[in-house]
This record gives sequence, structure tokens and C-alpha cells, in this order.
Amino acid sequence: MLKEFRDFVLRGNVVDLAVAVVIGAAFSSVVNGVVEDLVTPLIAAIGGEPDFARLSFTINGSIFRYGDLINRLLTFAIVAAVVFFAVVRPLNAVVACLRPEKPVDRPTRECPECLSDIPQAASRCAFCTAQV
Repeated sequence: MLKEFRDFVLRGNVVDLAVAVVIGAAFSSVVNGVVEDLVTPLIAAIGGEPDFARLSFTINGSIFRYGDLINRLLTFAIVAAVVFFAVVRPLNAVVACLRPEKPVDRPTRECPECLSDIPQAASRCAFCTAQV
């Protein structure tokens, strides 16, 4: 049982996931800093409100801090943009380059043994190796 656990923990996926979580947490604090220290003051300078975190309203003694929500929404938007432009788009471009071209349309026929589509000129099925 301990050997299985060791194999599980040392499997590449688990270690990669752990590293990704740690880096993601560190990246999150950097993005929070960027939003709180750069983006929010920039928007505040344009809109006139010095700090979104202080924005709130009270109903029957309950305080609703919608300024914090604005900061968190900005943080989410920045993280989503960074992930999209720095990870997703480049990865999609690499995958598109590595993807093989679609096969040229050739006449095919059905293998009488396994019923797979094989080229018309084939003398042997590529799937079941039956002579056709």
C-alpha cells in the first residue's frame, strides 16, 4: 500500500499540479497587487473615486462592501486576460502548427473483414491486415 502511495505521489501529473497551484497562488498575489496599486488608482483618477475598497453602503446595519467586489472583478478580468493571451493563444498556435494536415480525399472501400474504410487501391487492410 505504501508503494502504491509513493507511486501516486511521484507520478508526474500530481507533482505538476502541485507546482501549478503554488505558482498560481503566487501569481494571484502579484495580480492583486497590480489591481490594488495600479489599476484601481488609475481608474479612480479617471472616475474621481480614490479607493474602490472603501466603497460601501448600509441597509439596516448591514454593510455591503461593493468596492471590494469591484477590485475582485478587476483581478479576475486581468487573470483571465493574462491566461488567455499568455497561455491559451500561444498553445493553440503551437497545436495548430503541429496538427497534421487533413488527408486528401481518396476513393475508399469497405474492408470485408472488419468493415473499416480503406483506400480503393489497397491490397491489404491497415486495421485487420486481411488481404482484400
